[in-house]
Amino acid sequence: MNERRQFIRIVYQAPALVRQAQSHWFADVRDISLHGILLSRPERWLPDDNAPFEVDVTLHDTEIHMTMITELVAHDSDCLRMKIVNIDIDSISHLRRLIELNVGDDELLYRELALLADLAD
Repeated sequence: MNERRQFIRIVYQAPALVRQAQSHWFADVRDISLHGILLSRPERWLPDDNAPFEVDVTLHDTEIHMTMITELVAHDSDCLRMKIVNIDIDSISHLRRLIELNVGDDELLYRELALLADLAD
């Protein structure tokens, strides 16, 4: 099977709140990248498949939140795979720093940021 990921995913476990319209669910982050997030599947998961989600991730031992608008790409009985479609400047700064600390390679991080910018065009 060919690996299609263009962005490095880092394993990061943190609580997340997933919102959609009037519904909300609690989940756990399993991994995250500049382009997407993998979450545990919440109990009583009954989303509206056509509406976007707001995901709020709380960073460990801080009061820092990363908030992003996502689309559900795939799901199964264990997890939700979501693509980040919009993220505010503060949240992307925190996400960039989180990835930078976990990757340990500035050149690789800058390559990914350039790739992300190309996708936005």
